[in-house]
This record gives sequence, C-alpha cells and structure tokens, in this order.
Amino acid sequence: MTTTIRRLLVAVLLIPLLGLGLAPTALARSAGTTAAAGAASVADDPSADIKDRLAGIPGLTVTEEQPTTTGHRYFLLTYTQPIDHARPWLGTFQQRLSVLHKGYDRPTVFYTNGYTLRTAPSRTEPARLVDGNQVSIEYRYFTPSRPEPADWSKAGIKQAATDAHRLITALKRIYQQEWLSTGASKGGMSSTYHRRFFPDDVAGTIAYVAPNDVDEREDSAYSRFFRNVGTPECRAALTATQRELLARRDRLEPRYAADNAAAGSTFTTIGSADKAYELAVLDSVWAFWQYSLAADCVNVPGAAGTDDALYAWLDTQSGITGNSDQALAGYTAYYYQAGTELGSPSFDVSALKGLLHYDYKELYAPRTYVPRAIPMRFDPSAMRDIDRWVRNSAERIIYVYGQNDPWGAEPFRLGWGSEDSYVYTVPGGNHGSNIAKLPADESAAATAKVLEWAGLGADASARALTGQYQVPPIGPLDIEGLKQDRVRL
Repeated sequence: MTTTIRRLLVAVLLIPLLGLGLAPTALARSAGTTAAAGAASVADDPSADIKDRLAGIPGLTVTEEQPTTTGHRYFLLTYTQPIDHARPWLGTFQQRLSVLHKGYDRPTVFYTNGYTLRTAPSRTEPARLVDGNQVSIEYRYFTPSRPEPADWSKAGIKQAATDAHRLITALKRIYQQEWLSTGASKGGMSSTYHRRFFPDDVAGTIAYVAPNDVDEREDSAYSRFFRNVGTPECRAALTATQRELLARRDRLEPRYAADNAAAGSTFTTIGSADKAYELAVLDSVWAFWQYSLAADCVNVPGAAGTDDALYAWLDTQSGITGNSDQALAGYTAYYYQAGTELGSPSFDVSALKGLLHYDYKELYAPRTYVPRAIPMRFDPSAMRDIDRWVRNSAERIIYVYGQNDPWGAEPFRLGWGSEDSYVYTVPGGNHGSNIAKLPADESAAATAKVLEWAGLGADASARALTGQYQVPPIGPLDIEGLKQDRVRL
C-alpha cells in the first residue's frame, strides 16, 4: 500500500473521531509527546540558537557541546523515554543521543547504530551525500541508556522502534525538511524495524549490511556461504588455521588464559577459559570474512604457521579478551535480542570434527553470552513479521550488502509489494560495504534515490545519475563514522 493511499485511509478513519472530539488526543498520544500540542516555545523559534532550541523540547537535555572543525555543531543529549511505551506509568529512563547540526534548511538523517552511542562527532554516508543534519540514537538497554533495575522484557524491537518514533516526532519541531534513516549491520536491521512500525516517520531508509534471519531453525545459507566464499586455496588455509589453533590447544590455550588473567579478564558468563578459547576459534573465520578482503588471504598462517603466528592471527580476528565478562558486558543487550527475537547464525563445523570440546549448537548460541540471571525466551514470529512487511509493504528502502560478508548470507529480499526499494551488492565487499563501493552506475543510481528521497529535487537526482552531482568530499567526520560502523554484531 502506498504512503498516499495509507494517509487517505487514515484521514477517512479520523473523520468520525473528529466528530466525537477524540482525534486530537489520539494523535498527541501517537506522536509520543504532548509538547507538539502546547504553546510556542524557544524550540519553535528559528531565530534562537540551536542549543537553546534543543533544550526547549520537553524531555530533551543537552549534556555537552563538542567543538568541530567542519562548520557543524555537535551536541550530546539525553531524552526521557518510557520503559514500556504501552504502559508509560511504569517509569522512564534517559536515552542518549547526539545531534550533528548543519542547518535548518538541510535534510536530517536519523542514524541507528544498534549499539552503544559513540560520542565523538561523526557522519554517516547518507548524511554526507545530502550534506545534512544527523541525529544518532543509542539503542535501548545498552548502557547507560538502561533503566535500573532492568526489565529485559522491554528490550524488544517494537519498544526500540517507538523510542525512535518519539524522538523523531519531537525533533521535527526543529528539523522540518525531509528525514531519512540509516544504519549499518544491527543498525541497518534497527532502521528496518523502525520503518515496519512507523513507516511514515522518514522519507526513505538506507540500510547497510543488514542480516535477516527469518527462520532461526534454518541456517543452511551460512554453511553454503562458507563453502563458496573466496578461493578454494583461501578456504583451505582458513580451515587449516582453525584446526591448528585447536590441535595446539595444549600450548596456546594456557597462553590465552594467562593473557586474560593479566588483563583482569574473567569468564563467569561463558563458563571457562576453555569455552572462551573454543568460541574465539569458531568465530575467527567468520570475523576474517566480515572485516577482511580476498587479498588478505595471504596473511592466513595455515597449517605451517608458528605458534606465535597462529596466536597473533586469532587475536586479530577474534580478540584475545573478546569473550571475557568485561568485553561481553557491553553487548549483553545484543545477545539478549539475538536470543529472543533477532535470531543468530550457525554453520557447518564438520571440518573441525574431533577437535572440539563442546557441543557446537549449545556453545555457539546467544544464551552462552548472556548472564544466567537474565531469562530468555525466543519469539519466532518477530522476524517473520518483519520479513513479510519488507516483501509486502516496504517503500523507499535501499539495502547494500557485501558479496563476501557472512552477515549477508541471509539478506532482506524485496517482494511483490515492495515499492521504490532496491538491493545492491558490492562485488568482493565485506561488512564495510556502502554506496561508494558499488559499481559506478549502481552507486550513481543509489545516490540519486537518496537525493530524491531527501527532497533535494529532480535536478540533483539527474545530476547524480550523470556523475555531475558534487558529493561533499570525505572528511574527518566521515572517517570517524566509518570507524564507528565497524562494530561487533
């Protein structure tokens, strides 16, 4: 159903409500803020300083302004959110966000990274393409955007989508040009979920390298990916490296345990250094393809690698302290979501037969990474609902994947009901794939759509297609943005 038709239906349905005097109340509630219906304030004064306007929005607190050298202004803020949007009387928490201000006459990009907010100024690719403002939100239940005590049942995708809806609604008082949304990896998933529940909040979405694990029980796509990615020689070297890391466990695991002890790392959540080491080895090939390119296969040590070479390679791919309690604490909210709604990948490990100490299916699962005090129950309907919506109702979404990125083995796919939406794949690309890395004609077409959705006019879109649009050059904010997207999923 197109946005126009949907809006007409909403208008028709509201007519009887208007007669009963109910519509204004219902609309104010759905907007997530009563301020929009209130009297004019400094937030609505375009002549006021942007810092004062932001502080004038009820529930929004400016905590810090950081300097930039790029003509932008950058603010860190908090916004008061209900713990449970369906039952707001249960209490609130403070959700962190940032605002990179370019100008009131520019489009605004809403960025969900899906994790903890990175507090250094940065800019995503869509914000650079449209030369716009950027609002970045910390995903609920990542610290410090977590109520205490935490009711983990409120960490789901619909609650988070409603966080985004309330914040966008509030900030549209200031930023009144078109809005886009974006995110990479879990952020790309989050931007899709937000659109499913609030499709009209933004004019378009650019979702990068976003997995779509529709059926948690069926993961053959990942095994198929690892059987075919790269060259046979590279795949063989990677398997040999994993086998050697496990075969030399008697020498390498004590080193692993000692290095973790020296760093103050513990393994209460996973259970032991032995389990943590095995998980690191299992993860290593996934991490290689996630962040490396085919050209990096020359650096894989293989069966002939020394102990030092193998250990250094494992550290590069998985991180020696990556499975410690201290490292995992920052990702509890992700693994909880993976084990309750998002799903998680699994793949064939028969090449490691005889070298594993634990049942792979039990060890390589979200429950392993979440403290046992937090209950988890998986809802298989959550991702099926999202997948149906993308195929049947999604409008104005661009998905960008990398050919050699394991997270793209189960991508979002468009269907008969998807309108003005596109899926692109970067040849040989990894988890850092974006529009700029697409073939020139596809990059131009995607850029033209971004400009069109941002309300920058048909002329700008046409110039993008002909290569004449002057995309703002990459600068420090963009480099920092690329660093921030390189997060664990």
